[in-house]
Formats: sequence, C-alpha cells, structure tokens
Amino acid sequence: MDQKKKIVMDAEGIDRSLARVAYEILEKNKGVDDLCLVGIRTGGVYLADRLKEKISRIEGIDVPIGILDITLYRDDLRMSNRKTRLGKTDIPFSLDNKKVVLVDDVLFTGRTIRAAMDALIDFGRPRLIQLAVLIDRGHRELPIRADFVGKNLPSSLWESVIVSLTEKNGSDEVLIQDSND
Repeated sequence: MDQKKKIVMDAEGIDRSLARVAYEILEKNKGVDDLCLVGIRTGGVYLADRLKEKISRIEGIDVPIGILDITLYRDDLRMSNRKTRLGKTDIPFSLDNKKVVLVDDVLFTGRTIRAAMDALIDFGRPRLIQLAVLIDRGHRELPIRADFVGKNLPSSLWESVIVSLTEKNGSDEVLIQDSND
C-alpha cells in the first residue's frame, strides 16, 4: 500500500516559525547576555544555525553556537542491532553559568532531549537549559516540554513526522506520513 504524505508546513511556514521562536527566545532571556544555542545532531544543528542568524540580525550580536551528538547517551542503543554511527560534538565555549537553548527538529517521546541534557551536563554547568523545537508532536514518555515551539502538530503513534531542511534534503518542508500498511 502507498504511504500517504501530507505537507503540514512549507518553507515560508518554517521561516515564520523560526522568526517567532527567535523573538520569543530573546524576550524570555531578556536579550543575548550569557545566551548560547546548542543544536542536537542533525536536524537541530541546522535549525540552531538559522536561529543564530535571526537573533544576530535582530540584536546585532552573534550568539555562540554548539553542536551536540547524543549517540552514546541514548537509552535505546542496546536494544538495536544497527551499527552505531558517532557524530562530532563541538561546543567551543564554556557552558558554565550560560543560558543554553537546546535546539531540535521534532519533540516526540522526550527521550532524545533527556539524552541531550545528560550529554550537555558533561560539558559544564549551565545556569539554565531551555528547549526550542520546530515541531512538538506530543506522545511524551518523560516529563519534558519545550519552552519554544514552532508548531504543535498532534499526530497518531502510527504516523511519522519528517522534517526536510534545505541543508540536508534540498528543500524546506514538514511532512506527516501514515506509516500503517
């Protein structure tokens, strides 16, 4: 059976959402003092770069940005037979006493964010950690919520949410796909 895909956010929608999230980050943090962005590999890295550009245009100041690989912190590694591919973590600044905004593409069960917070703490002691996501699709398994959300997208457990970004896939769109056969 063909899997149906539906576009739920186009390039303009993604850009508008990120612009709003950038303003919300600045408002909640009262500017950029001690603020840094950390993108979760891979989709979160591209979105963190875009948020950095938007914040820089608004404030006229570059905020530090880092890349976080959470592979070794995942709780599902031992349950998978797939070979684990490690990515690079690159946080070229101290996290101590910083206001860290973790950035990811989709918030689902909360397990990725839990792993990201565990990894982040190994690099320093932030003053606070906030979470910015493009899509919040619900279905939490852990008590985790986003501080900044581009779009809430209620979905069923048998649907997949696919974030396609120009940097990785050549176009910007968010798709929802029925995974049921």
